[in-house]
Amino acid sequence: MRDLFQAYRTFFGKGDALYQLFSPYRICPLGAHVDHQHGLVSGFAFDSGIEFLFSETESGKVEMCSLSFQGLMTFNVRREVDAKQYNWGDYLRGAVWALQNDFQLKKGVRGVVKGSMPIGGLSSSAALLCGFVAALDKVNGLGLDKMQIIRYASKAEREYVGLNNGILDQACVVLCEADKLLYLDTENSSYEILPFGDGKSELPFKIGIFFSGVTRKLTGTDYNLRVSECKTAAWIMQAYDGTPLKELSETRLRDVPKESFDQHEDRMPERFAKRARHFYTECERVKQGVDAWRAGDIKKFGELVFESCESSMNNYECGSPELIALYRIMRRTDGIYGGRFSGAGFKGACIALVDPSKEDTIRQFVTEEYLKEFPQYKDSFKAFFCHTSNGVDFL
Repeated sequence: MRDLFQAYRTFFGKGDALYQLFSPYRICPLGAHVDHQHGLVSGFAFDSGIEFLFSETESGKVEMCSLSFQGLMTFNVRREVDAKQYNWGDYLRGAVWALQNDFQLKKGVRGVVKGSMPIGGLSSSAALLCGFVAALDKVNGLGLDKMQIIRYASKAEREYVGLNNGILDQACVVLCEADKLLYLDTENSSYEILPFGDGKSELPFKIGIFFSGVTRKLTGTDYNLRVSECKTAAWIMQAYDGTPLKELSETRLRDVPKESFDQHEDRMPERFAKRARHFYTECERVKQGVDAWRAGDIKKFGELVFESCESSMNNYECGSPELIALYRIMRRTDGIYGGRFSGAGFKGACIALVDPSKEDTIRQFVTEEYLKEFPQYKDSFKAFFCHTSNGVDFL
């Protein structure tokens, strides 16, 4: 936090009533690409993320700078939010826009944020959004509960920023607890926080993060196209079944029973059959993974994570050559229980559940094998090993 205090003094002077907040990054071991279809998901938050240092402004003015991105973002919470400006400040403006639908905000926020890892598949956008919603809640005394923070952050990302995701990312950032697995049904937002082995076993892994060196924004990829393909797959099956159709924007694969997919799979265009196949098999993997987690079976849980990534590649059809190479290296690395693309698979990171006693050899093997294939990333490839953590909170 020392560099944040120094930056705050540089930009704003001493300041009064400084608040410190940590908003973690997240990973999804099982349940990839199904939250926007109201599927079943799982997740961990971990001890790397975005740090906030801020104070309130009586005038309603927002002044935020970042140690990770350029530009001082300034606007006022008492005024209508401007259109997107296609910089990191859109997430701040989006949070205000979402809250303005239900609240008359009076106080603004002045402060500094800092991300502790490269951007690429760890839901840094959700960490920033949830943290800023929590900051606005704090200074304005809104009294938001955890689920409201999730909903407003999700609304901002979908309807202001323009990424048609579900609530997985925000839920992990807010709800997760250290050493426990979040099990969430995104259709009705019911969830459980599950200790490993029903609390009878210690957590046998750390989280490995492997950055390929490639970074991409989800709003510039096929992410939204995949969401539309999933919805279209649901529409096709409902048409075959003679089910009355809703607007495509209101249609989800969760609306269609798996029996319909089994009946119509061979009739569907291949692209849409693949998207549906991923959805149904991934939701089943989540259920199996929760059973393995409760039983304390990390090997079974990890193998399901590997299988999830196979389906992401073959059925959901995401992943860059770099990420696919990293995944295949992880599969032959001693000490890695399971791993997959992180985030949507269009960005730059893979995640793994690793044996802590083999951390050094894992780092060395994965790094050497990856750079044999992609030597151009020798200066940007990075490996980190982290612990699970609690969700967003004030320090």
